[in-house]
Amino acid sequence: MTLIYPPWLKPGDRLTVIAPSGNLTSSTTFTQGLAIWRSQGYQLEIDPQCHYSHGYLAGTDEQRGQALKKAWLNPQSRGIICARGGYGSARLLENWSWKTLDLSSPKWLIGFSDITALLWSLYRVGIASVHASVLTTLPSEPDWCQQRLFDLIEGKQLPPLQGKGWGGGKTTGTLLPGNLTVATHLLQTPSQPPLNGVILAIEEVNELPYRVDRLLTHWRMLGLLQQVKGIALGRFSGCTPPNTSSWEIDQVLRDRLGDLSLPIVSDLPFGHGGANAALIVGSTVELDGDRGLLTTIP
Repeated sequence: MTLIYPPWLKPGDRLTVIAPSGNLTSSTTFTQGLAIWRSQGYQLEIDPQCHYSHGYLAGTDEQRGQALKKAWLNPQSRGIICARGGYGSARLLENWSWKTLDLSSPKWLIGFSDITALLWSLYRVGIASVHASVLTTLPSEPDWCQQRLFDLIEGKQLPPLQGKGWGGGKTTGTLLPGNLTVATHLLQTPSQPPLNGVILAIEEVNELPYRVDRLLTHWRMLGLLQQVKGIALGRFSGCTPPNTSSWEIDQVLRDRLGDLSLPIVSDLPFGHGGANAALIVGSTVELDGDRGLLTTIP
């Protein structure tokens, strides 16, 4: 797959804030997130749609889709920051085609969690994006994590991420990070990217261990985990068993992934409930299953 990187950003650039998924639940974290971006010298244009509410969504599908389209086509805007996750971005893809927009002037789309659906759909058409904190989670990130995001979007070299190696040696491939639940519900749809040559980087939040088992078993039954070159596991936050008869989440991951004969690294600092290190969807990376390292290759 030929991948296009949008132009790197720089302080002074104008970015658009939209809410393609759930409605805002905290004006405090929204305001704090804006302040962090502005402190780095970026100009932010807040689409009014950010403050819409339609049940658990930030406006109707049409309103959210129009906000995304307008932000993408706005020649004054160099990038798109998603305000929060929640749920709803996959609903936009039901009647959406990036190819109907102008892909000759791509821009960075930044988000994670439910935004996985948009990030993966962009990768499907050959555009890189950023798996990183949404506006409302950025204030809770440690300083190094915030700085990594700004270094990434400005094209600076990133340090490796350290996790726990499961063995399997080294491999190089295309990084495809995302939320496990959201990604699973893209499988065998037009928005599912090809997985050959991919290093799959997944994280999860608030799912019981048996539900994570179910999701990974679905991937196995489709034969998709057998296609990837390696697996990078982020944080599985809040995935605690309901009782002592259940497996712990680490046991589920070992059971469902440990027999794949792939380089695997767990406990990497990305995902919900802690440091969420920024990653480029579609970047070339090296995964070292022995040393527990995930390294971006310039």
